[in-house]
Amino acid sequence: MSRALSLLLGAALLCGHGVFCRRVVSGQKVCFADLKHPCYKMAYFHELSSRVSFQEARLACESEGGALLSLDNEAEQKLIESMLQNLTKPGTGISDGDFWIGLWRNGEGQTSGACPDLYQWSDGSSSQYRNWYTDEPSCGSEKCVVMYHQPTANPGLGGPYLYQWNDDRCNMKHNYICKYEPEINPTSPIEKTYFTNQPGDTHQNVVVTEAGIIPNLIYVVIPTIPLLLLILVAFGTCCFQMLHKRKARRNFTKDSTPLSSECLAESLNSNL
Repeated sequence: MSRALSLLLGAALLCGHGVFCRRVVSGQKVCFADLKHPCYKMAYFHELSSRVSFQEARLACESEGGALLSLDNEAEQKLIESMLQNLTKPGTGISDGDFWIGLWRNGEGQTSGACPDLYQWSDGSSSQYRNWYTDEPSCGSEKCVVMYHQPTANPGLGGPYLYQWNDDRCNMKHNYICKYEPEINPTSPIEKTYFTNQPGDTHQNVVVTEAGIIPNLIYVVIPTIPLLLLILVAFGTCCFQMLHKRKARRNFTKDSTPLSSECLAESLNSNL
């Protein structure tokens, strides 16, 4: 109960302080300074081609010491909703785009009534909290879960497609949300820390650590490695050929010098 109240207080702080609202941006790790809240990061990609599959999102979070988002209760769900509302406020240029969370299931094509019970959290959480959209999960080949974020879509039978969960094919491309252990003193020297409460506030501070979306650069760099190796081999071959030609030229010059001297001496003798 105390954890739920703490999370609700965190959600209130998100919208209660305008300074914090302006600093929730894509790629920032959001931490609370009370060592009770987990840290979170919203990874939003405006370009559809930059969005990632479930497995890519999972690896991106884990490479930073976190995991795809697991949700313990409704209070944590509300906290994430508040963060997304601040992330996508008018003027940010951010609109539709669902977010991967860490819920998924094993197996192929289950359509029985037991299907919803097969879902598990990728970080090993035992939480049974669920927030499915109406008639979800549909199961079948859809085994990985997103949190709806389609503010411009027309409402469906379950209302707006906002923040409820939907199962989707794991190879679909979406944004994602990471979750980390509580952190009060960031250790990376490149990170920037902001204390967002005004002086004199009695509320807990919130630390926003600017972490960037470095893991996604991995998916850009790795495919270029074969090309880089090819360029390196071509460069090495070119250098070897140039050195070989230079060495041959030097040997030719050394060999031709005595011959030229002999020819010159013979020519002088014949003239005499």
